[in-house]
Formats: sequence, structure tokens, C-alpha cells
Amino acid sequence: MEHCGSKDSGMNVIKVIIVDDSAVVRQVLSALLNAASGITVTHAVANPLLAIERMKVQWPDVIVLDVEMPKMDGITFLRKLMVEHPTPVVICSTLTEKGAQTSVEALTAGAVSIITKPRLDLKQFLHDSADELVSAVRAAAAAHVGKLAPRPSPAPLAPLPPPLTVKLNADVILPPMDARPMTATTERVVAIGTSTGGTQALEEVLSALPRVSPGIVVVQHMPEKFTAAFAARLDSVCQVRVKEAENNDRVLQGQVLIAPGGKHMLLRRTGAQYFVEVVDGPLVNRHRPSVDVLFRSAARAAGANALGVIMTGMGDDGAAGMLEMLNAGARTVAQDEASCVVYGMPKEAVKRGGVEKSVPLNAIYREILLQL
Repeated sequence: MEHCGSKDSGMNVIKVIIVDDSAVVRQVLSALLNAASGITVTHAVANPLLAIERMKVQWPDVIVLDVEMPKMDGITFLRKLMVEHPTPVVICSTLTEKGAQTSVEALTAGAVSIITKPRLDLKQFLHDSADELVSAVRAAAAAHVGKLAPRPSPAPLAPLPPPLTVKLNADVILPPMDARPMTATTERVVAIGTSTGGTQALEEVLSALPRVSPGIVVVQHMPEKFTAAFAARLDSVCQVRVKEAENNDRVLQGQVLIAPGGKHMLLRRTGAQYFVEVVDGPLVNRHRPSVDVLFRSAARAAGANALGVIMTGMGDDGAAGMLEMLNAGARTVAQDEASCVVYGMPKEAVKRGGVEKSVPLNAIYREILLQL
């Protein structure tokens, strides 16, 4: 299936081109997207060379791109695209170690987010992942991809998980704290939350930090199995140590702990020492890991000893938790609108009154160093 037609010529319809060497995947993804209101698949082609020819006739709003293809691989195509004509790209990746590493490279090169490709049961994929795929495409269409300039070397993003019938909040993981703010101590911690556009934003912030930096805990919305590759990527380009968090890891100066995909991460405290707890649980704000869960736990465990940072991302995860951190005596900072790929999460945190100040992306590392 090469040409998929158009169900609506309206100006607000998101035009999508699918580039994947699997005819079955092209068919399934096309069916999912064409069934969604406000989205139409204009073409579904087997490789980037065919995509380039189709795009000369009609430029898409979003490209859904496989990264492992013959003739021209997805990474080469993506880098060429971002230099010549920046366009929102959603990576379609397999849930394998190799797929995760390649996707990290693609997202560093300027892609917006990741969706996972069906492996065996396409009917089950259709049932389970339709909302995730549609949400990822809509988020990509709203992204300011000019702010995702390709970096010298590779990083990822995350798809939005499927919506729940009931949107759960952090109460399902951790009860709200009481009103007693914690007194300041010498041990400080930084909690960062981000989503769409966050992989490159995190790389810019963390790579600017010196080796002696406050202990940092991070939630980046990202699928399971991708966070280990993402942490390894960051570790290779930063002076601070970066690792995927494991249960009971200490929060140490000069170290960044990334919440593992598919798990919630909470900050805990024993005496003067901070550590993280990695737990299962339902999606919170349709995410696991959830920024609200991390921020609430930071309010409870660290209070005035914490800095909360909320950065680029779609939705409102983290807004409620940031207000809780502020009320507990923490400093709170948001990435400003001008430097965000998607000004969703920071905007909602500002709207709810949880943000003390908004700063450009290139100034966030200075706010972090004030925690020393």
C-alpha cells in the first residue's frame, strides 16, 4: 500500500507518511491512524528513498519512521531531514536491546518520540496501542522541532501511554503529605521531570554540569527497556555519572538516577541519606514512571532540601507534585515557553501556582548548581 488517500482536505487534518519496510506494519499503522479523527495517512512506503519522492509532492506534518531499513536506514534519513527540512518524526522501534540503542540515536538526531512496533500479534497490538500511537502523532504535530537541533551524537523520547478510563493521580502510589515543611539540612537533592522533547533537553542540562554537582533524580517519560540505553548515552557525554535507577540506589553528589521505564521511582530518606525506591503500580497521569509520584515523594522526603525542575512535555504530569514541593519549602523551576519543544507540563505547573521562576533551558544547570 503506497498511497492511502485523504479522508479530509481540511486545514486542521494532520498529514502522516509512514516509512517502514514491513508491508504488514504499514497496513496496521495506516489503519490505526486513518481511524482517528483529524489524522490522515497520505502515503505508506517501504524505504526513505520512496518517502523522499512522495514528500516532494506533498510534505507531511508527521513522519512515522522505522529505523532499521534497507537502501537508506532511518537514522541517515532522519539526520538529512533535520538539516534540510525539520519535520516531526515519531520513531517506530522494536522492543529489543538493539532497537532501544538505535532509537536513542534517532531521538538524539531530532526525533520527537518512540512508539513500539508490533512483534507477533498485530490484532492485539491494534487493540492495545491505538491510543498510544494516535497520542504520539498528535503530540509530534504540536512539537516545535526547530528546537530539536541534531546533536553531535545520539538520545530518545517517549510515547504517551494509552489513556485510562479513569486518570489516576499520585494517591495510588503514595498518600499526600501532611502540612509540616522539613527543615533545611546540608544534604540536597534535585528532582527533574520531563516528557516530549526531554531527551535532548536533559542532555543539554546534564552535560553542562561539572563532576561535583548535587544528586539528581529524573523521570523522563519513556517506554520500558529504553531508559537503560538512554542513561548509558547520557553517561557517555556527561561529567556526572548517569545510570538507570535500581531499587535502593543512593542519591549521591555527581550522580544522576534515571527512573526505569515501566516503573515508578520515589525518593526516600534514612537519616541524612537519600535513596530511591523503584516500584510497580498503576499508571499515574497515564504514565509510569510518573513525574507527580517523584515530586510528591521529594516533597515528603526532602522538603526544603529539594529543587524541583519541570521541563518540556505534553500533558500535566508533574504540575500537582511541583505545587506540593513548593508548599513543602522546596525551590521550584520550570523551563520557559520559548525554549520548550512542547510547552505543556511547565505551562500547567505555572498555571497551578507551583513554579517560583521560569528560565530558559540553557540556564537550568545554574539553578541546579545552587543546590550545592
